[in-house]
Amino acid sequence: MGKTLEQVFAYVDSHKDEAIDLWKNLVNHKSYSRDVEHVVQVVEYLKSVLEKDGFVCKVVPMGNNGPSFVATLGPDRPGKPVVFSGHIDTVITDDLYPEEAFTITDGKAYGPGVLDMKGGIAIAVNTARALSSAGYEDRPIKIVLSGDEEISHQGSDSAAFLTEESKGAVCAFNMETSLMDGCLCIGRKGSVDWNMHVDGVEAHAGNDYTKGANAIEEMGHKIVEFRKLVNLEKGTTVSCGVIKGGTVSNAVPKYCEMVVDIRVEQMDELDRVLKSMKEICDTVYVPGTKTVYEEPLQMAPFATDDGVMKLLKFVDEQSQKIGLGPVGGRKLGGASDASCMTRAGVPVLCSCGVKGEWNHTTREYAVVDSLFERSKLYGAVIWNLKDFEKDN
Repeated sequence: MGKTLEQVFAYVDSHKDEAIDLWKNLVNHKSYSRDVEHVVQVVEYLKSVLEKDGFVCKVVPMGNNGPSFVATLGPDRPGKPVVFSGHIDTVITDDLYPEEAFTITDGKAYGPGVLDMKGGIAIAVNTARALSSAGYEDRPIKIVLSGDEEISHQGSDSAAFLTEESKGAVCAFNMETSLMDGCLCIGRKGSVDWNMHVDGVEAHAGNDYTKGANAIEEMGHKIVEFRKLVNLEKGTTVSCGVIKGGTVSNAVPKYCEMVVDIRVEQMDELDRVLKSMKEICDTVYVPGTKTVYEEPLQMAPFATDDGVMKLLKFVDEQSQKIGLGPVGGRKLGGASDASCMTRAGVPVLCSCGVKGEWNHTTREYAVVDSLFERSKLYGAVIWNLKDFEKDN
């Protein structure tokens, strides 16, 4: 019997218990970002599973953070690889883990990271297994994961690792939380947390007013200037989200600190805003004050370009052909590692994981059937990727 896409679908339908067991085991492994030992354990578990499936695996330490991980099925296959990307770590701390973390009730799976994003990892593995069962050998399948996405890769090179491992791929799917309506994400804003503080001169507000240098007043001048950097037409926002300063009302405040949230849709906007932020911080509006700021931690934007839209169109066509209906596209405000594939020059779609709600909370759940639907969808897409390459 020849190789057929129907064999891929038959595998998904007949191996649901195996897919759920993998999902369950991933969720039951604690992997809070700051608990590196547990992140390492879930990476080692996944490595042991995938090596039995024939993947060539590599674990890459990332300093004090959880390691990054890449697994490649068929590295010597002739075509350009296809990449499934994502992260292993979760935001739920170890003390909030139930004794039996993974449960299923009324078609919904519950547990820390069940949606964000261990369900996405389960889809990637299940899709690769289904394709292998049908004898697929056209191109390598890579699963590339970081162990510190939920802390924005602070203090590690894992974002650069994701970019490097994605280079040369025909396309990529970032397996983040899916939207409940099934839309895939075609763009995300980049985000920056800008941490800063102003040092002033403390003085009595009545007797020595002129001898003081008001840190809050200096920060106020900067807030007004930061607001001028907003460009809603380009999707650029600058929001002063947290501010603390002063001690009592009758003292000129010596200290004020603030955290500014910056969101942009394009890299050139990020460059513009960060340059202006530095200039504003270096400008002294109240004599005697000094502003200190940290070089900000960045999550780059996932820009919507022609490659992204062509990939969405192709996925939509495949989805309709196999009876799953149309797939829409949507831009989102939150950042993700899809930007790493963009930097690698690879067309990518995000929010490709399981459907569900309430990620980053103890109410997190995922729709079980979406694991199987998405496995079939990406199986069909990968099976027919030669058609995507011909049109591009």
